[in-house]
Amino acid sequence: MSWTQGLLSRGLKLSHLQMMAAFAETGLIGVAASRLGISQPAASRLLSEIEVILGAPVRSRSGRGVVLTEAGRLLAGRAERVLQELAEAAREMSEVTGGGVGRVRIGAVTAPALDLVLPALRTARLSHPKISAEVVVAASDILCDQLLAGRLDFVIGRVPAGVDAGQFDGEVIAPEPVALVVRRGHRLAEVPPQRLAEVLEFDWVMPGEDSPLARAVLGRLAELGLPRPNQRLSTASFLLTLAMLQQSNVVAPLAQAVADQFAAGPGAPLVQVEGAFGITVAPYSLLTRKGARLTAAAETVLGLIRLAF
Repeated sequence: MSWTQGLLSRGLKLSHLQMMAAFAETGLIGVAASRLGISQPAASRLLSEIEVILGAPVRSRSGRGVVLTEAGRLLAGRAERVLQELAEAAREMSEVTGGGVGRVRIGAVTAPALDLVLPALRTARLSHPKISAEVVVAASDILCDQLLAGRLDFVIGRVPAGVDAGQFDGEVIAPEPVALVVRRGHRLAEVPPQRLAEVLEFDWVMPGEDSPLARAVLGRLAELGLPRPNQRLSTASFLLTLAMLQQSNVVAPLAQAVADQFAAGPGAPLVQVEGAFGITVAPYSLLTRKGARLTAAAETVLGLIRLAF
């Protein structure tokens, strides 16, 4: 008899898995009980039943209250995966019974959101009008957290430093060239610089040093033996960066795809600084949860995105 069959034959139920997942997430039995819509005594009873089924404790008392044991943490992790898969199954069944109606949840960093996701969704509106989409544009660490939590179907971004890449199935897409952008009327827009050192005469605005964009910029400057740019403002906010560009003489490094959208053409308020500066961010990838199966709607939209690779 397999371990799975053994646990089921001993009485392991969905309610036990829900309790383990809720307790692991909240860290408090009372809060977990409230989330599940049951009383605290009922929640404690579920934990006691789990311990009988496993033949091992799943909780222990500490100075901070009740915490999960190693066995409890292992079961809670599996419980979260089972509940994610059941949620995906319910969504797929809804799509099938709804006559092909589907919803896809996409995460992307800014450049591929504009370059890949947006064109695919424009196509999907015509070719698959019953598919709807939710798009989250954010930094890769936020997107990967949401992907692992089951809140996104797939992500176009990068596995953050320090995160186990083995949790994902990945497909490298492309590196990300960077353009330098200023407001129209800026001196660098009127007289293109001959060297990158000339651009360093102005204040720069870009994300913090732990971002892929900042690392690419600082790495390129170091390669050329140039100092760090003056940077009185550090922000990951794209809207704040655009506002600063329009209202001051700052220089902002932006992904080329973003610069092409907001700093191209005679009517654009922003201008790309002419010059081959050789700044390139590490490649972004298509990421899914390890071993996860995409829904029909997600597969359809992903197929349209792949056409633009």
